[in-house]
Order: sequence, then C-alpha cells, then structure tokens
Amino acid sequence: MSAYLITDVEITDESLYAQFREQVTPVIESHGGRFVARGGEIEVNEGAWAPKRIAIMEFDSMERIRSFLASPEFKALNDIRTRSSNINIVLVDGV
Repeated sequence: MSAYLITDVEITDESLYAQFREQVTPVIESHGGRFVARGGEIEVNEGAWAPKRIAIMEFDSMERIRSFLASPEFKALNDIRTRSSNINIVLVDGV
C-alpha cells in the first residue's frame, strides 16, 4: 500500500534551500519515492491552516519513508535543511 510524506515548509533562505531541494531529490528517488506535488499554488479552502509551501511524496510503504528519513544520505542534508527552512513533516498511509 502506498504511503505519503507530506511537508509544509517555510523557506527562510531561498538560495540555501535551493541547494537542499537539488540534493534531496535523488535521495528520495533512491528510496523509491516520487513527488506528487511540489510547491505551486496553495488554496486554503477551509480552516485557519496557512501553509507556505507544500510537497507530497509517494513511497511504496511507511517503512520505505522511515528508511528514507533515517538514511545517512538524508541525515547529511539536515544541516542545510534546518538552516534554510522551518518544516513540518507528516507521514500518512494510503488507501
């Protein structure tokens, strides 16, 4: 069953975040993930949530997402990610 990693990102340093974005994509792909949505227009239809930038990645399973998040390749990017953004991450099982 597919599973999804959803991020809500506030970018605080655009040029540094661009480096993260460029480097994280092959890491996601090497763990079987793919982007289903990345950036773009956000329209809040109801409620008070005000996301800045949304990315949704699809993986084969929750275990594959957890493997990606725990991987040395992703952890090596944590410094760039935390210096360039504030991020919320949720994992969701698909149907």
